[in-house]
Amino acid sequence: MDKKLLEILACPLCKQSLIYLKDKKELVCKADRLAYPIKEDIPVMLEDEARKLDLEEVEKIAS
Repeated sequence: MDKKLLEILACPLCKQSLIYLKDKKELVCKADRLAYPIKEDIPVMLEDEARKLDLEEVEKIAS
């Protein structure tokens, strides 16, 4: 994932910054508890494509 792209990407719902999970190929919004997939190095920033995270997953990411 390009670092410059990561700096400008934000959650399409709440506009907060995202956390890049390289091993899962996802961009995570802690506020909305959503994980947006990265397919073929392209972030898919659609709410319908995002995976919902439970509270435990969000807490693991935060630590």
